[in-house]
Amino acid sequence: MAKSEPAASGVFDLDRLREIIELMKEHELSEIDLREGERQIQMKRGATVAYAPAPMAAAPAPVASAPAAAPAADDSHLVTINSPMVGTFYSKPKPDSENFAKVGDHIGEESVVCIIEAMKVFNEIKAELTGKIVSVMVKNEDPVEYGQPLFKVDPRG
Repeated sequence: MAKSEPAASGVFDLDRLREIIELMKEHELSEIDLREGERQIQMKRGATVAYAPAPMAAAPAPVASAPAAAPAADDSHLVTINSPMVGTFYSKPKPDSENFAKVGDHIGEESVVCIIEAMKVFNEIKAELTGKIVSVMVKNEDPVEYGQPLFKVDPRG
């Protein structure tokens, strides 16, 4: 190595990076971006897919006017947008603003549907699919877990 820069320096010390990786695992963080002067490192872990088919057929739909037998057969095409991390769910950017996404809204892959705060960092969560919001499954400021369903989306709508 031609450069005589010390191997252990600040945030980029190998032992410090290992500690940060362990903290990411412990707190189920999927991404971290570190900067020190002109040096930068970005670490990502886990899958980046934020949606999966809804496996919950036993959960009753909150719509009271629908017949009891119809939703079970009709829900098979719905897709959920799941939380990519542990944190606090925010449905709007500011307390006096409108929600990012509400039932009936049409969303695209780049549409921001909510914010999840994790360790004082506010992460915008994008839909990563196109469709119509059928159900919002979390209330504003509720704590959420990794993989928890946040929205049900009809990709046909």
